[in-house]
Amino acid sequence: MKEHHHPSTSVIILNWNGEDMLRRYLPAVLSTTDSSVGEVIVADNGSTDGSVDFLAAEFPQVRVLCLDRNYGFAEGYNRAISMVDTEFVVLLNSDVRPASGWLGPLVDYMKSNPSAGACQPKILSDIEPEKFEYAGACGGFLDCNGYPYCRGRIFDTIESDQGQYDSNMNVDWASGAALMVRRDLYIKSGGLDADFFAHMEEIDLCWRIRLAGMTVGVVPESVVFHLGGGTLPQGNPRKVYLNFRNNLLLLHKNLPDCIRRRRLFVRRLYDTLAFAMFVVRMDWKSAGAVLRAHRDFRKMRSKYTTRPHDNLLSGHNNIIADYYLHRKKKYSDL
Repeated sequence: MKEHHHPSTSVIILNWNGEDMLRRYLPAVLSTTDSSVGEVIVADNGSTDGSVDFLAAEFPQVRVLCLDRNYGFAEGYNRAISMVDTEFVVLLNSDVRPASGWLGPLVDYMKSNPSAGACQPKILSDIEPEKFEYAGACGGFLDCNGYPYCRGRIFDTIESDQGQYDSNMNVDWASGAALMVRRDLYIKSGGLDADFFAHMEEIDLCWRIRLAGMTVGVVPESVVFHLGGGTLPQGNPRKVYLNFRNNLLLLHKNLPDCIRRRRLFVRRLYDTLAFAMFVVRMDWKSAGAVLRAHRDFRKMRSKYTTRPHDNLLSGHNNIIADYYLHRKKKYSDL
């Protein structure tokens, strides 16, 4: 009798009223995922668009975890991950098209690097496949003031992929579009922070993983294509609000007292400059979003009482100065 091999990885796609995305992307996920390595699972956030019926009819082989309502990105994943028992989990956006053989290199990397807590593949654009994708590219970093940027994307400058970043390396954060994590570490670290709602939760999680003494890596041998921008378009006032607020929360939560106040003071200066730029452009909605972000940050910060001892931003560059003053537009220029 043939022994049943239990896969080491749960590839979890979180869905909320995304039947169109599932129809478009799920076949590619299933055809490129070796079932002996990973099981593809859809966690449904209380959809009302017929997604669950569609999955039962068209993809009966896919396990569906039905949550009773829409818990959002962070809490939806937290609940789904608590319902599986594999060694690794992959948080995979519903608009990701993996390349053939994408999962094996990620699993091999985690198994051969016991200190690795999380990793991501190389993420290219599904619309322009020769270019990196905005959210994650080939691994994420934070500058000395906590501004995120990527190997392959700094602010709005997105590089073409010419194999220039095809080496594994440790990074500060990995993209939530295709994020592999050790399941026990995910749970022990507290998972994604549901108060962030959307944007930067994975940066926060990766920071906590690194504070726990583990590393976060990028494995470019594994490639996925991400449509991106599926939730909120760039320049949307809601996105401006979440990015500014969550970046402040990120620093407040994860920096030690000795440096936290100084960094938040510097960020207030930069954010005041950003506010002024929105006013000059007469973009009143974005200007208002910056003010609301700071107001709500002041309300929310008191719930985070634990303080780390390690400053993981120590010695990092100033990406604002590098990009705008020194005209360093590519990661390879830094």
